[in-house]
Amino acid sequence: MKSKFILLLLFFGLTSIFAQQKTEIISKDSIQSVEIDPLRPSKAAFYSAVLPGLGQIYNKKYWKVPLVYGAIGTSTYLYFDNQKKYNLYRDEYKNRLGGTQSGSEFLAGLSESQLISAQKQFQRNRDLSALFMVGFYILNIIDANIDASLSQFNVDEKLAFKPAIIKNEITSQNDFGFALNYSF
Repeated sequence: MKSKFILLLLFFGLTSIFAQQKTEIISKDSIQSVEIDPLRPSKAAFYSAVLPGLGQIYNKKYWKVPLVYGAIGTSTYLYFDNQKKYNLYRDEYKNRLGGTQSGSEFLAGLSESQLISAQKQFQRNRDLSALFMVGFYILNIIDANIDASLSQFNVDEKLAFKPAIIKNEITSQNDFGFALNYSF
């Protein structure tokens, strides 16, 4: 009986060994060359300078294009709107100096000092809108350049900047800090 039990145990034990599949471990190639294009940032900046938003499309950051056109478009609209209002108040002031009365009840009710003040306000707003328009255009170029530069930056698990809790052996207290680790 014992021999049958041992024989049965060996038979099932051996079959279970053969029933297992061998897993093959394939390690990743640790030396992997990533091609870096040194002209990529300058191309993105050039494309953005030619047509705002084109650098963001080149960088495949499509969600930034509406932001670029929204900022530049709003500044452009405000520039032309303030220019139109400035011309309206300036023309009214010139007509008053020439002795002509306005056909508008609103403009006729304003004094000359109010007309001058409104002209200065709309001129200032127009100039600020032009400044913002140029600023957003330059910001668009800078964003495309920096985004293209950072897209080639090597972000690897070998380099880590993590918070660390270090046990102080002298005082037996925990010290908090940051650790910069680089593994080979």
